[in-house]
Amino acid sequence: MTRRGTLWFGWTLAVLAIAGFTRLGFWQYARMQEKQVLLDKVDRALRAERPMGLETDVMPDIARVDGTATGTPLTFLLDNQVRDGRPGVRMYCVVAVCCGAGNRLVDFGWLPMGGDRRMPDARCPTGEIHVRGLMTPIPSSGLRLGNGMQQIDANRWLLTRIDPDEIYAHTKTPFWPRVIRLDPTLPIGYERDLDVLPNTLPPARHLGYAVQWWALAVAVFVTALLLTFRSNRRSRAARP
Repeated sequence: MTRRGTLWFGWTLAVLAIAGFTRLGFWQYARMQEKQVLLDKVDRALRAERPMGLETDVMPDIARVDGTATGTPLTFLLDNQVRDGRPGVRMYCVVAVCCGAGNRLVDFGWLPMGGDRRMPDARCPTGEIHVRGLMTPIPSSGLRLGNGMQQIDANRWLLTRIDPDEIYAHTKTPFWPRVIRLDPTLPIGYERDLDVLPNTLPPARHLGYAVQWWALAVAVFVTALLLTFRSNRRSRAARP
């Protein structure tokens, strides 16, 4: 291959690498912005003077809610939930809101699971329940591979994801596509908090990764320039 051909080939690889690194950087930056917007919404909701009632027909992304509902025996245990480095499940319950306002999905918290993967003997409470907490979107399920539900016993299901349509197909129980994260100060439920980004990267980490990808793109560009100048200098030096 001639020197010119080598330069063209090298710059083609460099441009492809620069484009790839730059795109990855912007993707990380976009994820940072998305999560920061979510955290800002949570902050505004928690500082709101008055919470929304459970019976409201408004479905915001993030809102503080408070009210009384009736618990149902349906119990959903979401698998593969890590808390403080410990494996476990997160228990979700369906509660009925008065006056025909429908059902709500409530996060009752995290429970540990032993190495034998035996499910904890936890069941959702029935009867009147005071529900106070933060209404948020349902956790992302990622890739939906295979069946997301497995029945443990009567009214108890093991989930690999929270899919309202799939849950309805198995239980015939509809609910809003939102989840209420119970206030940790309520004397019901299990270990929990109002962290809306559990087991995931915070915005600052995404920004750090974005800067790293962009730095790699700059490094490739500078390296390609230096190699090109060096090749040109050697070419001129080799001329008679």
